[in-house]
Amino acid sequence: MRKIFVISAVLAASLFGADSDLNMATTTSTADTGLLDAMLPVYKAKTGVDLKFTAVGTGAALKLGENCDVDVLFVHSPKVEKEFVEKGYGVERKAVMYNDFVLIGDKSIASKFAGKDLKAAFEIIKAEQIPFFSRGDKSGTDNKEKGLWKNVAGEVPETAAWYKQTGQGMIATINAAAEQKGVTLTDRGTYIKYEANKNGAPELVIINEGAKDLKNFYSVIAVSPKHCPKTDIENAQKFVNWVVSDEGQKFIADFKLLDKQLFTPDANTRK
Repeated sequence: MRKIFVISAVLAASLFGADSDLNMATTTSTADTGLLDAMLPVYKAKTGVDLKFTAVGTGAALKLGENCDVDVLFVHSPKVEKEFVEKGYGVERKAVMYNDFVLIGDKSIASKFAGKDLKAAFEIIKAEQIPFFSRGDKSGTDNKEKGLWKNVAGEVPETAAWYKQTGQGMIATINAAAEQKGVTLTDRGTYIKYEANKNGAPELVIINEGAKDLKNFYSVIAVSPKHCPKTDIENAQKFVNWVVSDEGQKFIADFKLLDKQLFTPDANTRK
């Protein structure tokens, strides 16, 4: 009986041990919005795999992949993602979904931005020295925000007293902007989550949206087994394939808060 028990234990460990865990690094927005908390039990029920995630900025997530600390990435900064793959750190980069970035500010200053385009909005912030809160963490949102400053104002106002870098995630940065009646850039999904947290009556409202430069694209990348020989490439590829499948894409499309869709699946339309 003892031998049978030992063999059974070994077999169970091989079936449900390390191979039943998949480690993922992801951007904060997939976590802050609640998307992953909703997705994990669905994926486990289908595959038996426990998807365990670390939510950080995209830059930090890619570094975790480079350091072989995770098996798969779910991120949103296309330029640095492509560089990650080109350097041999990742494989199987696939489009998953998108939303857009929105500029949000305190309700008391919203009228200043009515009818203004994105360039004019940034010019108002700079001219009136309205407190602007940047993530300052090399995340996908931080990369996008700094790129916008360069495009519309010629430079990032990093030395200006009114330009404040929090070094924190998106919800924390939004809360900091709210406390000082300022402005920040966020993805729409996280804004809807913030709006839901405030029972539909947030201090910060959308003051600029819709510019073509504000699209926010998310992709998944499996960590390369050539770079990281111990990575769980089998389970990583299974997750990549599931999240871009019809089932995974429908799950993303159906995920809503305040009856608002947070992300639009685009695995079949974006290359």
